[in-house]
Amino acid sequence: MHFQGTTDANGLRIAIVVSRFNDFVTDRLLAGAKEALGAAGADAVDTVSVPGAYEIPQAARTAASTGSYDAVVCLGCLIRGETPHFEYISEAVAHGIMSASAETGVPMSFGVLTTNSAEQALERAVPGRANKGWEAAMAAVEMATLRRALRAGTGA
Repeated sequence: MHFQGTTDANGLRIAIVVSRFNDFVTDRLLAGAKEALGAAGADAVDTVSVPGAYEIPQAARTAASTGSYDAVVCLGCLIRGETPHFEYISEAVAHGIMSASAETGVPMSFGVLTTNSAEQALERAVPGRANKGWEAAMAAVEMATLRRALRAGTGA
């Protein structure tokens, strides 16, 4: 059997965990994710707002642990500064999201930008399908539908 997810979000409940830090970018990522989920037919989308990227994994784990969501989209923006802080936070967030997904079994997509400049971040938050929020949302849908197919044993 071959198993593959789809981009049809009908019947899915999705949580979007989004950082307020660098909201001039994250608001655009959130808009892209919501647009994608709407176009894919998601039945329910809840937004969870957190102070910064570091808090994303804990909120994502908590949302997933409720059993209410088929997937969690994680959105944030880290822009490199002059100190090593960027590297520590980037690594912690990436590992934290992966750990939360593995721990709960709920798919979580990584839509946390790690860029060298605000300009690079804004380039990744443009309207439409090139928006990294859009991409993260669609990855979450595909993984949620793949998880359902695997659990049901209904591959192609």
